[in-house]
Amino acid sequence: MKELEKKIYKHLKERNWHNLRPSDVAKSIMIEGAELLELFQWENLSLEEIKKNKEKIEEIKNELADVLIYSIEMSVLLNLDTEKIIRKKLARVDKKYPAKLMRIGKGGPGTESEYWRIKKEHRKKGI
Repeated sequence: MKELEKKIYKHLKERNWHNLRPSDVAKSIMIEGAELLELFQWENLSLEEIKKNKEKIEEIKNELADVLIYSIEMSVLLNLDTEKIIRKKLARVDKKYPAKLMRIGKGGPGTESEYWRIKKEHRKKGI
């Protein structure tokens, strides 16, 4: 991850973009995220249907790359350790949404309503 962060910082520095305002980068993340979401507008394809659609996969890869690059740019500009913040968040999510409660399908108890119940409970606690 550090190598990728260095490459992204080099990219920013070469263009004199290494002092961008975090708000501008956040806006770019959301704009690119909307472009990713737009690829799914007016359809509700399953995971398998999308995997079989090579054109759709290429479009997704391009938009997802934009979201990821801008996200890592934000991390780099703020001198954050991208890997560390991702691992920390994953640990919190694992604790918040235990796999045994959230497992969907194959007879598991996970449901959308269970997800929202847990989410509301944590919001009340300010977590």
